[in-house]
Amino acid sequence: MSSESWPPPLKEWVARCLGQMTDANRAEAQAELRESIANAFAEKTLWTTDWAGVQLKRCGLSSSQADLMPKAPPVLNTLKRKMNDTPPMSKKAKKAAAQKRNDANLDFGDQAALNRRAERFQREHDIERQKSMRGQASLQANNQNAHLFNRISRSDSPSAFGTNPDDPEADPNVLDWDKYTIVGTNQELFKDYLRLTSEPKPETIRPYSVLQQTLVELKKRWKDKVSYNWICNQFKSLRQDLTVQRIKNEFTVQVYEIHARMALESSDMVEYNQCQATLKNLYDLGIPGKHEEFTAYRILMLLHGRNKSELNLYVGTLTPRQKRDPAVQHALQVQRAISMGNYHALFEMYFNAPNMGAYIMDYFIDRERTRALMTMTKAYRTITVYFIQNELGFESVSDTLKFLGTHGSAFFVNPNALDRDKTVECKSAAPQLAQIYEEKYRKVGIKGAI
Repeated sequence: MSSESWPPPLKEWVARCLGQMTDANRAEAQAELRESIANAFAEKTLWTTDWAGVQLKRCGLSSSQADLMPKAPPVLNTLKRKMNDTPPMSKKAKKAAAQKRNDANLDFGDQAALNRRAERFQREHDIERQKSMRGQASLQANNQNAHLFNRISRSDSPSAFGTNPDDPEADPNVLDWDKYTIVGTNQELFKDYLRLTSEPKPETIRPYSVLQQTLVELKKRWKDKVSYNWICNQFKSLRQDLTVQRIKNEFTVQVYEIHARMALESSDMVEYNQCQATLKNLYDLGIPGKHEEFTAYRILMLLHGRNKSELNLYVGTLTPRQKRDPAVQHALQVQRAISMGNYHALFEMYFNAPNMGAYIMDYFIDRERTRALMTMTKAYRTITVYFIQNELGFESVSDTLKFLGTHGSAFFVNPNALDRDKTVECKSAAPQLAQIYEEKYRKVGIKGAI
């Protein structure tokens, strides 16, 4: 509340008040003066108060002492008359009075500045104390979590003069290494996956060098046609050992990529989606891998889930390099064919999908076949089974007939003809196809979706 921003009547009132103070009443009068101005400032009446008519209290002064401020207008007029009746002051007296007013102004200003500084320091002290309390609470919570999940038994008693000499050296494969990072000591190549229910122990975790050998052996076993259930269990155990040791490097990416492909081949969408989610985080860290391949898979999965808004946002984030990749271009062409209802182009791309894209398209290809057949039955009166087989990408006539039977469209005008020559009667098949589509494909459920 700088005095420079005061209204002129207030400045004149303060000047008159200070000029009438004496050594006997100065302290009490200044206190009352500050209180009056502070109240007006708090009530936002600095500019609306009639300061010429404001009168301070006597502050316990004797009745013989004059009021500090003018009272009501009649009293003010009387005071003016009394002042006019007094003889004029000499130059020396006027100079002394002016000096007294200046000293009073300095005293009042210095005291107000000190009060403002004290209030500011008190506010800063309160803010710093609150920050300190929040920081201590956060530090305590972080220490508890780190002790619960990441503590190494041999680092519980660190040296009094620094880091425990028994702590393992920092591993360059761990991005966020600290003394709580676990380093495994287990030397077994294969270990069953068990969900953690307590703090992990180094003797149950395999170190990085052993995990590399484990991956080599698992790939060999997969080529030898080992059971997927066993291979999946081993991969989950491998992933768990990487996670508890905070290992995030190209080897980690390779593990998740290989498991994701195996899951696709074995129709295990739960594990595939978990691997895909982790891979996205690893790629975002800048760790190299088959980024473009799994970008194409992600586009196809979003097409399967019919999540148009998320798909559009994701496609908008693709880099020029990603868009030039053949697998990503194929996935974008599939998106365009589906959006435009171009089933002829869609099923050609289904046969020519790069990498393992066809495994993901398998999940939504029957839905798109049903949509395509609905369009065909509206455009034609009759359609041969052989024509349906070629247009909708079936591998054999028997697969085509099976699809027509399960989708309520096996209405043939020549039921006794050869399978490939049988002709579907479209008028009868169209309403059944529409009903099956609503019941079977309107809602999409994806296991393990994240």
